[in-house]
Amino acid sequence: MMTYPDGMFPSRLREPEKARRVGRRLALGAGLAGLGVLGTARQVPAGERSDVVRVAAYPAVDQIVRAAVPAWKRLHPGIQVEVVSREFSDHHTAMTTALSTRSHLPDLMAVEVGYLGRFAHSGGFVDLRQAPYDALRHQSDWVGYSLNQATTAGGALMALPSDIGPGTMFYRKDILDRSATAPEALTATWDDFVAAGRNIRDKTGAYLLADARELKDVMIRHGLGKGEGLYFSSDGKVLVDSPRFVRALSLASRVRKEKLDGKARAWSSEWQEMLRSGKVATQMMGAWLGGHLANWLAPRTQGLWRVSALPENAQVAWGGTFFAIPHRASNPLLAYQLALLLTHDPAQQMAAFRAQDAFPALLSTHRDAFFEEPMPFFGGQPARQLWRQAASRIQAVPVHKYDPLAAEVIDTALDKVLLGAADIREVLAEARKLLEYRLKRP
Repeated sequence: MMTYPDGMFPSRLREPEKARRVGRRLALGAGLAGLGVLGTARQVPAGERSDVVRVAAYPAVDQIVRAAVPAWKRLHPGIQVEVVSREFSDHHTAMTTALSTRSHLPDLMAVEVGYLGRFAHSGGFVDLRQAPYDALRHQSDWVGYSLNQATTAGGALMALPSDIGPGTMFYRKDILDRSATAPEALTATWDDFVAAGRNIRDKTGAYLLADARELKDVMIRHGLGKGEGLYFSSDGKVLVDSPRFVRALSLASRVRKEKLDGKARAWSSEWQEMLRSGKVATQMMGAWLGGHLANWLAPRTQGLWRVSALPENAQVAWGGTFFAIPHRASNPLLAYQLALLLTHDPAQQMAAFRAQDAFPALLSTHRDAFFEEPMPFFGGQPARQLWRQAASRIQAVPVHKYDPLAAEVIDTALDKVLLGAADIREVLAEARKLLEYRLKRP
């Protein structure tokens, strides 16, 4: 099973079960906001006689769905919601099997954006543009780029966005202070970022970042041209040897050669220890990491962290959750109404944000006073304002069914470069040929 690199996905979902329970508050969202789109939800659609809507999800999306059940029951008394939860990778493996065999399908399926291209282009989901769903009438209600991620090249809408991950840079203010490094020195240009890292290393002994691979993950997702996806263009051209890939691998190699990274992959025990002990000055990731840091990764570092835009003001999406309805679902119309409750109701979107750090895709929630509140973990900085601004600027990037394969191919190419045994342009040319060969296969 191919997945995205650990540093990029799956967003907020790697917290251990025990730690995930500590300090969590499940806001159940007692009242609905009276949305017109839910106005018919009190009627069980004709032809659907089952009294159960089955949802397949993964942590912590399963908790978000369960927290919405009281509101669902007020709309649909007598219709139960059954949540089948598996760990992140197990969930997507099981859903891949279910879609390919067309058996054991849920009514509603949670999908991480890293898998969305493969699933959506397989034809396994209903097109939510079509009657009786007509979801495009609400398209302006969600963050623009999120809906694009769930749209195929032919224009079919395969899923509704629930949460997004605006990219941001977390940095240790105490380390910057000890090295007399201004936060702006980290973000003006990527060259400035590296230069600041040298200063930080020389004066404090801390690494600039945990893993040079993080630079690749950011840089290939910024500066895309018209008609470009992450790895493939809209007309099927392979893009992995383009200038943005050359620049990304070159900078990662430079950081490794200058010994500015700790060679610690995200979510490893070494990485977690670096965050807790102050051995790393910055961490680039989605906004959801803030909740992880505060709740279980490094709670004793409260007040030491701050957030900023990414270097060169790169606008990057980091993860995201969608809800899709498989073909052959037993209760597709009820599943759609549950998807609307989870993705289009402000109360439920904000409950998920407060409880699970699931940054809402629904634009109307971005006016909530919660975004203006100072965050004690970040020394009182109102960090959500920055993340909201980033969400409004992120470029829509179409997904491709071979994105997961391309991610693995590029990771392998980067590993060869970081080991000092390969030329960047050569390994990228090899990657392009491999992917072109795969595209030609039936």
